[in-house]
Amino acid sequence: MFDRTGTAPEEESTSARRFSAPLAFRTTERPGNRPFHLAVDNLPNAMLVIGGSGEILASNRAADGFFLHGSGQLAGRQIDDLLPDVSIALDGESWSRFCDRPQTRTLGGDRPLTAVRSDGAVVPIEVRLKTVVDAAIPHIFASLTDVTERVMQEARQKGAAAAQLHLHHVIADLAARLVTVDAVALDETIVDGLEKVADALTLDQAILWQKPSDDAMPPAYSWSRLPQSPSAVLEMSSLLLVATKLAPGGTACFTRLEDVPGAGETLRRQGMRSVAVIPVETSGGDPLARGALAFSSRAIDQEWHPLVIEQLRVVSGILGQALVRKASSARPLPALEEARRTREHEPAETSQPRSRNAARLSRLIVCEGPALRPALTQIDQVAQTPATVLLLGETGVGKDVFAQAIHELSPRGHRQMIRVSCAAIPSALIESELFGRERGAFTGALTRQIGRFEAAHQSTLFLDEIGDLPAEVQVKLLRVLQERVIERLGSVQPIKVDVRIVAATNRNLEQAVRDKTFREDLFYRLNVFPIVVPPLRERVEDIPALAWEFVDEFSKSFGKPIESISKESMRQFQQYQWPGNVRELRNVIERAMILATGTCLTVQLPESGPVPQSPSGQTLRSLEIDHIRAILESTNWRVRGHGGAAERLGLKPTTLEGRMAKLGLTRPKRV
Repeated sequence: MFDRTGTAPEEESTSARRFSAPLAFRTTERPGNRPFHLAVDNLPNAMLVIGGSGEILASNRAADGFFLHGSGQLAGRQIDDLLPDVSIALDGESWSRFCDRPQTRTLGGDRPLTAVRSDGAVVPIEVRLKTVVDAAIPHIFASLTDVTERVMQEARQKGAAAAQLHLHHVIADLAARLVTVDAVALDETIVDGLEKVADALTLDQAILWQKPSDDAMPPAYSWSRLPQSPSAVLEMSSLLLVATKLAPGGTACFTRLEDVPGAGETLRRQGMRSVAVIPVETSGGDPLARGALAFSSRAIDQEWHPLVIEQLRVVSGILGQALVRKASSARPLPALEEARRTREHEPAETSQPRSRNAARLSRLIVCEGPALRPALTQIDQVAQTPATVLLLGETGVGKDVFAQAIHELSPRGHRQMIRVSCAAIPSALIESELFGRERGAFTGALTRQIGRFEAAHQSTLFLDEIGDLPAEVQVKLLRVLQERVIERLGSVQPIKVDVRIVAATNRNLEQAVRDKTFREDLFYRLNVFPIVVPPLRERVEDIPALAWEFVDEFSKSFGKPIESISKESMRQFQQYQWPGNVRELRNVIERAMILATGTCLTVQLPESGPVPQSPSGQTLRSLEIDHIRAILESTNWRVRGHGGAAERLGLKPTTLEGRMAKLGLTRPKRV
């Protein structure tokens, strides 16, 4: 069968069971070669004999079976029909040139070649070619090896490596979120982390138990792919093997529930089939944070790879630290707790008791009087929508706190809110800060940098002091609000962004529009849902609660327990006008806490600031100089053009320049 003419090779190498050795192919039969002919014909590897024109001259039984052909049917076919990649692997070298000199080459070692069977199936192979010249006639012997299993193994390894990398990123993201999240959102973050870790491992259930004083361990956090929750209580006493392994800090992993003596039925009631149980410990051994973390599969018998178990140990440590932080925040310092109890039982004539009727839409906002309730109602109405919000109010009223409350109550609250102070960034850099820049966009731009809009994608961007935004940046901001598309500085590539805008200002934007210092079209884009934050002097009922909030904050920070605030100080609080609003109140409390030596806080209010000079004491010339200089400074000393000082003053540019020269007004030199 090996030789369609009935001939046989003369000799065989000792390694012929995998690769063909130098074999003589003749067109005539010699009886002495019949045994070797039969040996080659019975080799397990598919073997072909190829002529200089690429025609198949002969094949053995393995080759006929590999290509699903009958005996002798491969003879006469072109090798490129069966092995289309071989010619490419020869780097364009023809079969005739390959036959010109004796040589041996292995193709497909690094990247498998393909063989096409008669049924159209494509099989990955490795080919070894050897040139043999006999009687001045060159032939090529090809030994084919099916490498399907090797290719599948490599694919599985690559898939496992990709899965490990994805799991690593999920764990890193969980750790970062748990470090920054507040105690209110901690529970939701833990459940979301359990879901993402289980999903990365294609598991069906994740449960985190916290161990109280007894042996019963109610699931504190759980996630399940199917719409069913775990049982209310898992009796750890029934899980003898699990408990034994968890006691010294070990890990229990079971591919089949039959491997868990005496506890398989309990785990099966929990919806588990294969389970890994990892202890949740803390460095301090806090009993409130001890427990177990379980990941399970319901559909298949899961093999627990050591690398996966190591990653789950990392998750256990991260969650353990988060539970410790939650327990610590839930237990106030003994001295502060004692001070709070003392305050609540203090007679009315010595201290202002804490009210328990405060309306709190957010943990950040204190409201006990009617002045703030309209603003809270507006926040509740707009938070769940993607609408742009404009916060208006005096400096220090807490517009940033209101912006944070809107963000936390919105569907984007799980992401970090991005803050930008438009007044704090130099006008030359504000554009690159907002929209980003490409490398080389300007002198000193050595690297590419994303802007705040890109950083706030699918989150909230808080633009504080929006009224101080330069005119040239207002145009670009208007386009972003209209089209939700930005362009980095130095680039023409548009980038789509999904950003919710919350802007704030203490300026009268309507007056700024009339003065042509703020674009009218941008104002109407921002003024979709305005919320006016009242000043502190209109929130007299809120002042005691705010004062106690700041006292508690600085008590924890300074370690000074305060039992009461003097009645006189509280009376002065409610009579003072608070020109600096909540920010000033906080600063006054902080100063008083620094100076406090006892448990009763006495606050010294600041003296009234200097009374501004009346304009009646100035001459007409000085008033004119001050007015023109103020307009010039607001336009960055630009006289001509749209929005320039001449247009705002209603003068011709030449007339204004003449007045400036007469009054001695010159642009200050840059240092």
